Amino acid sequence: MTALAIAGLALITVLARGFFMIPEREIPMPDWAKQGLRYAPLAALAAVVLPQIVMTPDGQLLHTWQDARLYAAAVGTAYFFWKRGILGTILSGTAVMLALRIGLGW
Repeated sequence: MTALAIAGLALITVLARGFFMIPEREIPMPDWAKQGLRYAPLAALAAVVLPQIVMTPDGQLLHTWQDARLYAAAVGTAYFFWKRGILGTILSGTAVMLALRIGLGW
């Protein structure tokens, strides 16, 4: 039963992801939809990352500025806008987070 469920989910995934590659011609789409799809990845990223930065593990908003995640996100964002490099963004944010967590115990 488990193997059948995995095979079914794999088939559904392949069909869903390949749906746009199956047609030989481009599917007509209204301009408003094309414009909206340009911002979909950014909106999805913000929806996933932002709650991890501003909320505690029990689902409450942060009530203190002494949280390493806030400063790591700020430094990572600043680095990205300065250099436009993904690896440097990850490394600078991680370095700040580790320094504050290990050094100050935040």
